[in-house]
Amino acid sequence: MKRICFLTDSIFSFGGVQRVTAVIAKELAKDYDVTIVTKDKPEQKDTTFYELDKANIHYRFFSFPEVSRWKYYFCKAYSYLYRRYLPQTRLTSNLYACSSFPHEQRKALYRELKEGNYDVIIGVHAPLAIRLASCRRHLRGTRLIGWIHNSYEALFGEGSLYIGPELCKHYEFQLAKLDHTIVLCRDDAQKYHITTEVIYNPLTLVPGPPSEGTSKKFLAVGRFSRLHKGFDLLIEAFRIFAQDNKEWTLDIVGEGVEEPLYRKYIKEYQLQERIHIHPFTNNIQQYYHEAQAYVLSSRWEGFGLVLVEAMAHGLPIISSNLPTSKEILGDFGLYFVNGDVNGMARQMHAATQLDWNSTSRKAIEIAHRFNLETISRQWQQIIEA
Repeated sequence: MKRICFLTDSIFSFGGVQRVTAVIAKELAKDYDVTIVTKDKPEQKDTTFYELDKANIHYRFFSFPEVSRWKYYFCKAYSYLYRRYLPQTRLTSNLYACSSFPHEQRKALYRELKEGNYDVIIGVHAPLAIRLASCRRHLRGTRLIGWIHNSYEALFGEGSLYIGPELCKHYEFQLAKLDHTIVLCRDDAQKYHITTEVIYNPLTLVPGPPSEGTSKKFLAVGRFSRLHKGFDLLIEAFRIFAQDNKEWTLDIVGEGVEEPLYRKYIKEYQLQERIHIHPFTNNIQQYYHEAQAYVLSSRWEGFGLVLVEAMAHGLPIISSNLPTSKEILGDFGLYFVNGDVNGMARQMHAATQLDWNSTSRKAIEIAHRFNLETISRQWQQIIEA
């Protein structure tokens, strides 16, 4: 039986990446010996997250060692030079890989991974994927896979909150050392200058009863991280929508650092009776069941998994015109220009006028394309290649 390892920042916390990783790991554990190496603390272990307790998965907890102060400053100096002044070549990229991931940390990681004697190691998220790539020569004979969960533009576009355009070539030089780089949509695959393969994320939950389409509720779900999900835009759009509509309400399900900001906006707009914020829950299906339309206000997405979840419950979709949304939804979505709150408000009004039954049936039909069995077979093909 092949031994598969997922190398991830976290598995025992709420988040879309954690949930997808857990679902794929559980499915592969039916045929392989699966281990998750996580940077979570051991005391965070809770296998009730994403029903991990229902699969035979091993867990190992890993943390990077501290680097001496003199080496830290030396590495920071080279990193600064690389990002600002040095030519973007394979040699300078390899040197930057060493400066941004010093020997002590690299050694700790490849020793941890070698100890597992894995046949396949999957680095979850771009930063861990290139950390894995830096261990390539120490893990000969092991298939190494980078699994990129954010869109190309979110990672490398102007104004990126993650990596930025100055490191685009570096990431491509390093990812090329892996056996496979998995991205989440065709649009991203076309933007990379290295070979990538597209595997969509699957529907990660068992849908509850479909919506009955009578609640007059909009729904949005996601982490309240800075700018990402665009809930600030959504609240503003709902304010505009609510000037002409006195019946519909909005539920936002999530947690994170921007929650005080959202509550401030809601209070300023005097919408406390019409916009409600709810914490994350393991029973998110109930919110989908109670909603009548779903709104994706994100400024960027690697893969809009919530779109598939919402459609699996029969919900119409209002979405910013992101490439990944268009790839998932086709002509089904009610699109607005990314960041355009007036356009979003107009599409919210359009959603109230839809032929509910026919729209709901089409939503469920689209969601079936992302079933776990189909996606799992694609992962197995990569593993067995």
